[in-house]
Amino acid sequence: MKFKVFGRIDYLLLLCAVLLTGTGIAFIYSSGFNSDGINVSKEYIKQIIWLSVGIVLMIAVSAFDYRLLKKYAVHFYFFMICVLIYTRFFGRLVNGARSWIGIGDFGIQPSEITKIAFILLLAKYLEQSVNEAPAKRFLKCICILLLPMGIILLQPDLGTASVFMPVFLFMCFMANVPVRYLLAVFLTGMITIILTVLPVWETEIIHKSVPMVHILTNFKLRMLVFLAMLGITVIGVIGFIFFRKKYYYWITYIAGILSASLAGSVAAGKVLKPYQIARLIVFIDPYSDPQVSGWNIIQSKTAIGAGGLFGRGFLEGSQSHRRFLPQQSTDFIFSIFSEETGFIGGIIMFAAFFLILVRILYIIKQTTNNYSCYIASGILGMFFFHFIVNVGMVMGIMPITGIPLPFMSYGGSALLTNMMAIGLIMSINSRRLDFTSSL
Repeated sequence: MKFKVFGRIDYLLLLCAVLLTGTGIAFIYSSGFNSDGINVSKEYIKQIIWLSVGIVLMIAVSAFDYRLLKKYAVHFYFFMICVLIYTRFFGRLVNGARSWIGIGDFGIQPSEITKIAFILLLAKYLEQSVNEAPAKRFLKCICILLLPMGIILLQPDLGTASVFMPVFLFMCFMANVPVRYLLAVFLTGMITIILTVLPVWETEIIHKSVPMVHILTNFKLRMLVFLAMLGITVIGVIGFIFFRKKYYYWITYIAGILSASLAGSVAAGKVLKPYQIARLIVFIDPYSDPQVSGWNIIQSKTAIGAGGLFGRGFLEGSQSHRRFLPQQSTDFIFSIFSEETGFIGGIIMFAAFFLILVRILYIIKQTTNNYSCYIASGILGMFFFHFIVNVGMVMGIMPITGIPLPFMSYGGSALLTNMMAIGLIMSINSRRLDFTSSL
C-alpha cells in the first residue's frame, strides 16, 4: 500500500515534464548572463523552487481521485472568478497588464490557475448536459467560456485569454457539440481579430488609406454596419421561426457571426492597448517598425538562425547575453535554446512535447467515462496551443501574443498549472479502467 502513490505516476509524462523543465531552468540560467559574463539574474533559483513545489503538487494530484473534483468544480470556478476580479482592480501591474497578486517578490498569476478551474467546470457541464438541446447546451458552454475570458481581457492579457478558446473548442468537439456551432465561434474569433487589426495594418504596414478600412476607423459607420447586420440577424431568426426555411437559418448564422465580430472588434479596440494590436500584425513585416513592435521578432529570428545545426554551445548565445532579446527568459526562451543548441536541440525538444501530446491522446482513447475524456481533451488543447503559438511566435510565423512555452519558460504560476494538468492526466490514466464512481 505504501507504494500505491507511485503506482499512480505515469513515468513517461513525468520524464518529459521534468526534462523540459530542467532544460528550461538551464537556459533561464543562461539568459541571466550579460556580455561581460556576469550573471545578473536569480530567476533560475526561483524556477528550481517552483519545480520542486510543482513535482510535489503533480504527485499529489495524481494520487487524488479526479472524480471527487466534480463536486467542487463550480466552487473552484467562481472562486477563481472572484480572484480574477480582485486582480483586475488591485493586482500588480506587470508589462502593462494587471494580472498578478502577491507580496514582495512572490507573485501568482490567477489567470493561469483559472485554466484548470475552467476545464473542470466545462467538463462537468458537458457530461451532465448530454441530453439537452444542442443550441441550449452550446450557449451555456459559451457563458462558461466568456466570463473568465472577458475578465482576463480586461486586465488586459490577450495571450492568456486566447488560450481559453482552443481549450473550449477541443472539449466541445469531443462532447459532440455540432461542428457548425464550433465553426461559428472560430470564425467569430478570427474575424474579430482581423477587424481589430485592420486600422493598425493601414497605418503601420501599408502606410496608405484603404476605403474599405475607413468603415472600421469611423465609429459611426462601424455602428451603422453593426446595426444593419444585427437587423438582418433578427429578421433571419423570425423568418426561421415562422417559416422553417433553411436559408433563414444560414442568413442568421452568417449575419450573427458578422454582428458578433463587429461588436467584438469595437470592444477589443477599447480594451487592448495599441502596442498589443500592433504585435498581432507586425509579424507580416517586422521591419515596418523595427525599433518597437518588430524588434522582438527580428532579434528572435536572428538568434534562432545563429544557432545553425548544432548551436553555439551552452552559455555562448550572443543575442541573449547582449540583452537584444526582450523577455528572454519567458516568452522567448526557445530563441535562447535554439541559438545555443541549434536545430538538433530543437528537434529533441519538439520530440519531448510530441511525446506528451501523443501520450495524452492515448489516455483519452483509453478513458472509460466522458468526464475524464473532456478534462484530458481540455489539457491537450491547452498544451497544443501554448506550444504551437509560442514556437510560431518566436520563429516569426505567428503574431506575438505573450504566450509562454510550457515547462520551459520562466514563471511559477504557469509551471504549477502545467504540473497540475499533468497530475490530472496521471490521475485519469491510473483510474481509466475503474467504472465505479467515488461521488
